[in-house]
Amino acid sequence: MTILIPQPELSEGHIDDYDAKELVLDGGFVVPNKTEAFDAPEINSFGNSFRDYNAESERQKTVEEFYRQQHINQSYDYVMKMREEYGKLDKAVMSIWECCELLNDVVDDSDPDLDEPQIQHLLQSAEAIRKDYPNEDWLHLTALIHDLGKVLLLPQFGQLPQWAVVGDTFPLGCAFDESNVHHKYFTDNPDFKNPAYSTKNGIYKEGCGLDNVVISWGHDDYMYLVAKENGTTLPHAALFIIRYHSLYPLHKAGAYKHLMNKEDEEDLKWLNIFNKYDLYSKSKVLVDVDEVKPYYQSLIKKYFTEKLRW
Repeated sequence: MTILIPQPELSEGHIDDYDAKELVLDGGFVVPNKTEAFDAPEINSFGNSFRDYNAESERQKTVEEFYRQQHINQSYDYVMKMREEYGKLDKAVMSIWECCELLNDVVDDSDPDLDEPQIQHLLQSAEAIRKDYPNEDWLHLTALIHDLGKVLLLPQFGQLPQWAVVGDTFPLGCAFDESNVHHKYFTDNPDFKNPAYSTKNGIYKEGCGLDNVVISWGHDDYMYLVAKENGTTLPHAALFIIRYHSLYPLHKAGAYKHLMNKEDEEDLKWLNIFNKYDLYSKSKVLVDVDEVKPYYQSLIKKYFTEKLRW
């Protein structure tokens, strides 16, 4: 079953100039009433700017150590090994909502903006999007499930280290762009001195499409595999958001765009819309799970089978 979602008409300049302060994203949609629309805050729940990796705090030290380990260990060979292992989808059989509830025990050490259980971040993002775009139910569900791959941190799923599950993602098989956060730690990655991986294109051809590019392993790629292999009827743009929502060097700094194809360019417009809600909806104000649960269960039933292989 194919679901056709009309693509928003955004100019190239609109996409390239997207930044944290561009809070009104019309994207071809009816612009929400500004008095009712989601209002992105200026600071996170710790009193710092969002995604500020230099602010002095104990949590920032944890975040930097996380990225040191991630940049050293996430190599091309490592990612290929993990995709083969977790692509088997033999870790569990459960529903989407059951997976949401598992995330109550997960806190993301790579995130400088949030220390609440992950299910709250999922619901905060989904509810903010639902408020502004009430007719795009596929986007509401995408927000709810985009981080479910973080169950990789739990024992049932191998209890992978944080650096193998969360954090910003980046392509492997080509040069590490300097826009990657804490770029300095890539010098100890085994791929750094590999001549085949040291050029801008590396092992890829310009315009090859992101589907043909190896991306660092984590919850993004895992949830993408789960959704795709279980036959979701979500549109392609939803799968793109799930797989690349942590690829901040691309959608925040414009890096690696030379590897994109035309389909990627269209899907990136949706990701830029989604990103505002993913990043700026993190809050200490918690969502009433019981109140919103029936709505999201109806969406799960619409776009997924009752039980999925994980």
